[in-house]
Amino acid sequence: MIDYKQYIAINPEIRFGKPIIIGTRITVFDVLNWLANGMTINEIIEDFPELNENQIKACLSYAADREHKIQIAS
Repeated sequence: MIDYKQYIAINPEIRFGKPIIIGTRITVFDVLNWLANGMTINEIIEDFPELNENQIKACLSYAADREHKIQIAS
């Protein structure tokens, strides 16, 4: 599993404190939404060349970790 902490940050000054890909204003939600709507990793990179495959996979890892933490808390 990718260590998403190398790629994802939360900064209250950027995008209202939503988790973003470091060095961009692209949120984890944006990436997950694109994937959920059928875009491939390669298509996302074509549209947003500032992103790379590891950053996109880090978004998936972040979402999986968050889901895991929610299940533990329940």
